[in-house]
Amino acid sequence: MALNKLRRMGKTRSGRETLYHQVAHSIQRQIGQGALQVGDKVPSVRLLSRHHRVSVSTVLQAYFWLEHRGFIEARPRSGFYVRVPYDTLVPEPKYLERKTTPKPVETGSVIQEIIRMLDDPSLVPFGAACPAPELLATNKLNQVLRRAVNRYPAHSANYDFGPGSSLFQRQVARCSLAYGCNFSPEDVVATCGAIEALNLSLRAVAKPNDIIAIESPTYFGVLQAIESLGMRALEVPTFPKEGMCLDELEHAIRKHGVKAVVVMPNCHNPMGYVVSDEKKKAFVELTARHEIPVIEDDVYGDLAFDGRHPTLKSFDRNDLVLLCSSVSKVLGPGFRIGWVHAGRFRAEVERLKFITTIASPSLSQLVIGSFLESGGYERYLRSLRIAFSEQVQSVSKAIAKYFPEGTRITRPRGGYLLWVELPKNVDALRLFHDAIRENISILPGTIFSPSARFKNHIRISCGYPWSERLDRALLTLGRLCQQQAS
Repeated sequence: MALNKLRRMGKTRSGRETLYHQVAHSIQRQIGQGALQVGDKVPSVRLLSRHHRVSVSTVLQAYFWLEHRGFIEARPRSGFYVRVPYDTLVPEPKYLERKTTPKPVETGSVIQEIIRMLDDPSLVPFGAACPAPELLATNKLNQVLRRAVNRYPAHSANYDFGPGSSLFQRQVARCSLAYGCNFSPEDVVATCGAIEALNLSLRAVAKPNDIIAIESPTYFGVLQAIESLGMRALEVPTFPKEGMCLDELEHAIRKHGVKAVVVMPNCHNPMGYVVSDEKKKAFVELTARHEIPVIEDDVYGDLAFDGRHPTLKSFDRNDLVLLCSSVSKVLGPGFRIGWVHAGRFRAEVERLKFITTIASPSLSQLVIGSFLESGGYERYLRSLRIAFSEQVQSVSKAIAKYFPEGTRITRPRGGYLLWVELPKNVDALRLFHDAIRENISILPGTIFSPSARFKNHIRISCGYPWSERLDRALLTLGRLCQQQAS
């Protein structure tokens, strides 16, 4: 990636580089100019802290940024060293420029069967997209829960009708400033997780047999929602780094009469990319010209490694973007609390919410709202981002080491998911079953496409801290892949 492009990525909304990007780019320039070569040790954290007059944590953030992009590597008890560029070792998955037509989604029982198999604590957890329990703010949330129960003993004696609890709405609205929005609390409709938010949004903007444009690959929950509502899906080719191809999207809108688009521009599941601000703006302008509603899934948005990025919603001037999110990937999936800002479709989403589940759990809204109100959320997110960045890096290195030649790996900019393209003659579904027999869970790529594409792709979750157990499991997966590839 060109240096000037990297600089643009490291700028704040005001156009200035963040401190850690300034530090990172100074090291990157030295590598590019040959002053630091492969195998050289980079300056110590404390030395660079003094030289740039920044904190140690800022230098560490810069080094993590460089490490994630493959410029340097950490060696235990030794420091950071310049490495062979990661791109030259394992390339990214290829962009698949395939023409598709709208079709009914027929996932059948395949996805449910696969998900049931993942619900086994004895499996090495590369399948389910869940963070390790020890990384979550469980103790703090338990303290908040105890205080909330004492303060509001009748917390669940009534329904939080309509949009939800005022405390929860207010805190979601406050957090919206971090991703370029400025919500009113009344704009926020509480839901039972992001998947209900997505379902309600689809029902509000489209009807059975309508065509919904989706990324390819896309999160399989989107496919299940489209299938359950009797709608048709149209796969739009999607770049591993840049997101949905806008030329192909416009062609699809003109040719097929697309009624809505579902996208995940920040920390995409399964590819991990973050779409640039320029492309987000162009995306919103394109769909607005055609009066196409956009359902934006931002469930991983808080987990971008270099901090929060603007949402599509922040560029929306026509109230056509329905922004959906939840706390499942950040605070805990068991709370089952999400939300949607539905723009001009808010009244219809509220109506559908009432006739579907009446209200969202009062206690969960109270706990999450109180936790956000108490402060410390951004500090918690910073530690979580560092942990996931390191875990993604560790798993990526092991895949590069153990998997057969021809393997390709994404370079996520957030979240904790890896999309892995295997050699062509490796069958991902067969690999899934072979891995289960070895007590290892993965997800086959076919469930991320309504046309069962990506037969030689898998999704790997990096939600758990690196360990010898994970390393052995990836060694085993590599052997299983090699057996099919040879």
